[in-house]
Amino acid sequence: MTPGGNETDEQAQHLNQFGAPFLPGYLGIRILSVTKGRVTAELPVQPHLLAPNGYLHAGSVVTLADTACGYGCISSLPPGAQSFTTVELKSNHLGTAREGTISVVATGVHLGRTTQVWDAVVSYQDKTIALFRCTQMILFPRKDA
Repeated sequence: MTPGGNETDEQAQHLNQFGAPFLPGYLGIRILSVTKGRVTAELPVQPHLLAPNGYLHAGSVVTLADTACGYGCISSLPPGAQSFTTVELKSNHLGTAREGTISVVATGVHLGRTTQVWDAVVSYQDKTIALFRCTQMILFPRKDA
Protein backbone atom coordinates (compact mmCIF):
# COMPACT_ATOMS: atom_id res chain seq x y z
CA MET A 1 0.00 0.00 0.00
CA THR A 2 1.03 3.54 -0.58
CA PRO A 3 1.36 5.88 2.40
CA GLY A 4 -1.96 7.55 3.09
CA GLY A 5 -3.71 5.32 0.55
CA ASN A 6 -5.88 2.29 1.01
CA GLU A 7 -6.48 -0.94 -0.84
CA THR A 8 -9.66 0.21 -2.59
CA ASP A 9 -7.93 3.37 -3.84
CA GLU A 10 -5.02 1.33 -5.21
CA GLN A 11 -7.36 -1.13 -6.94
CA ALA A 12 -9.36 1.74 -8.46
CA GLN A 13 -6.17 3.41 -9.68
CA HIS A 14 -4.96 0.11 -11.17
CA LEU A 15 -8.26 -0.42 -13.03
CA ASN A 16 -8.24 3.17 -14.33
CA GLN A 17 -4.75 2.59 -15.74
CA PHE A 18 -5.74 -0.86 -17.05
CA GLY A 19 -8.72 0.59 -18.96
CA ALA A 20 -7.04 3.81 -20.13
CA PRO A 21 -6.16 2.64 -23.67
CA PHE A 22 -9.54 0.96 -24.16
CA LEU A 23 -13.19 2.10 -24.35
CA PRO A 24 -13.55 2.97 -20.63
CA GLY A 25 -10.54 5.29 -20.80
CA TYR A 26 -11.51 6.76 -24.14
CA LEU A 27 -14.96 7.67 -22.84
CA GLY A 28 -13.59 9.12 -19.58
CA ILE A 29 -14.90 6.55 -17.08
CA ARG A 30 -13.26 6.90 -13.66
CA ILE A 31 -13.35 4.06 -11.17
CA LEU A 32 -13.71 5.54 -7.67
CA SER A 33 -13.75 2.50 -5.37
CA VAL A 34 -13.49 -1.26 -5.58
CA THR A 35 -14.28 -3.84 -2.94
CA LYS A 36 -15.29 -7.46 -3.31
CA GLY A 37 -18.83 -7.31 -4.60
CA ARG A 38 -19.03 -3.52 -5.12
CA VAL A 39 -17.65 -0.91 -7.53
CA THR A 40 -18.38 2.80 -7.82
CA ALA A 41 -17.49 4.90 -10.85
CA GLU A 42 -18.39 8.10 -12.64
CA LEU A 43 -18.47 9.55 -16.12
CA PRO A 44 -18.37 13.27 -16.92
CA VAL A 45 -20.97 14.07 -19.57
CA GLN A 46 -19.14 15.36 -22.64
CA PRO A 47 -20.45 16.20 -26.14
CA HIS A 48 -19.04 12.99 -27.65
CA LEU A 49 -21.23 10.96 -25.24
CA LEU A 50 -24.47 12.53 -26.47
CA ALA A 51 -26.82 11.24 -29.13
CA PRO A 52 -27.63 13.55 -32.06
CA ASN A 53 -30.77 14.67 -30.18
CA GLY A 54 -28.58 16.32 -27.52
CA TYR A 55 -29.29 13.83 -24.73
CA LEU A 56 -26.92 11.30 -23.22
CA HIS A 57 -26.58 8.31 -25.56
CA ALA A 58 -27.97 5.13 -23.99
CA GLY A 59 -24.79 3.34 -25.06
CA SER A 60 -22.74 5.71 -22.90
CA VAL A 61 -24.86 4.82 -19.87
CA VAL A 62 -24.65 1.08 -20.63
CA THR A 63 -20.88 1.33 -21.07
CA LEU A 64 -20.49 2.96 -17.65
CA ALA A 65 -22.65 0.29 -15.98
CA ASP A 66 -21.06 -2.60 -17.86
CA THR A 67 -17.56 -1.36 -17.05
CA ALA A 68 -18.32 -1.12 -13.33
CA CYS A 69 -19.88 -4.61 -13.32
CA GLY A 70 -17.04 -6.07 -15.37
CA TYR A 71 -14.37 -4.60 -13.14
CA GLY A 72 -16.31 -5.87 -10.14
CA CYS A 73 -16.39 -9.34 -11.65
CA ILE A 74 -12.67 -9.38 -12.40
CA SER A 75 -11.99 -8.17 -8.85
CA SER A 76 -14.15 -10.96 -7.43
CA LEU A 77 -13.02 -13.96 -9.49
CA PRO A 78 -12.96 -17.31 -7.68
CA PRO A 79 -9.62 -19.07 -7.12
CA GLY A 80 -8.14 -20.48 -10.33
CA ALA A 81 -10.32 -18.36 -12.63
CA GLN A 82 -8.56 -16.58 -15.47
CA SER A 83 -11.14 -14.09 -16.71
CA PHE A 84 -14.83 -13.70 -17.59
CA THR A 85 -17.11 -12.88 -20.47
CA THR A 86 -20.53 -11.26 -20.49
CA VAL A 87 -23.31 -13.64 -21.51
CA GLU A 88 -26.30 -11.36 -20.94
CA LEU A 89 -27.04 -7.75 -20.15
CA LYS A 90 -30.20 -5.73 -19.75
CA SER A 91 -30.85 -2.08 -19.09
CA ASN A 92 -33.85 0.06 -18.27
CA HIS A 93 -33.46 3.78 -18.91
CA LEU A 94 -35.52 6.05 -16.67
CA GLY A 95 -33.95 9.46 -17.26
CA THR A 96 -31.04 11.22 -18.89
CA ALA A 97 -28.47 13.97 -18.54
CA ARG A 98 -27.09 16.68 -20.81
CA GLU A 99 -24.27 17.96 -18.60
CA GLY A 100 -22.51 17.27 -15.31
CA THR A 101 -21.44 13.82 -14.19
CA ILE A 102 -23.28 10.52 -14.00
CA SER A 103 -22.32 7.90 -11.43
CA VAL A 104 -22.82 4.20 -10.93
CA VAL A 105 -22.86 1.73 -8.07
CA ALA A 106 -22.42 -1.87 -9.19
CA THR A 107 -23.20 -4.67 -6.75
CA GLY A 108 -22.57 -8.39 -7.06
CA VAL A 109 -25.86 -10.24 -6.59
CA HIS A 110 -24.40 -13.72 -7.19
CA LEU A 111 -20.64 -14.36 -7.05
CA GLY A 112 -20.51 -18.03 -7.98
CA ARG A 113 -17.78 -20.29 -9.28
CA THR A 114 -19.12 -20.47 -12.85
CA THR A 115 -21.28 -17.34 -13.11
CA GLN A 116 -21.68 -13.95 -11.54
CA VAL A 117 -24.72 -11.67 -11.68
CA TRP A 118 -24.24 -7.95 -11.18
CA ASP A 119 -26.72 -5.10 -10.76
CA ALA A 120 -25.87 -1.46 -11.36
CA VAL A 121 -27.74 1.74 -10.62
CA VAL A 122 -26.73 4.76 -12.70
CA SER A 123 -27.59 8.16 -11.20
CA TYR A 124 -27.53 11.81 -12.15
CA GLN A 125 -27.93 14.43 -9.41
CA ASP A 126 -29.17 11.75 -6.96
CA LYS A 127 -31.86 10.58 -9.42
CA THR A 128 -31.76 7.05 -10.85
CA ILE A 129 -31.49 7.28 -14.63
CA ALA A 130 -30.80 3.61 -15.44
CA LEU A 131 -31.02 0.14 -13.96
CA PHE A 132 -28.67 -2.49 -15.36
CA ARG A 133 -28.14 -6.22 -14.83
CA CYS A 134 -25.56 -8.49 -16.38
CA THR A 135 -24.55 -12.12 -16.13
CA GLN A 136 -20.88 -13.05 -16.44
CA MET A 137 -19.52 -16.49 -17.28
CA ILE A 138 -16.32 -17.22 -15.36
CA LEU A 139 -13.46 -18.49 -17.52
CA PHE A 140 -10.84 -20.96 -16.35
CA PRO A 141 -7.66 -22.04 -18.15
CA ARG A 142 -8.27 -24.87 -20.60
CA LYS A 143 -7.08 -28.22 -19.33
CA ASP A 144 -6.07 -29.44 -22.81
CA ALA A 145 -3.92 -26.39 -23.58
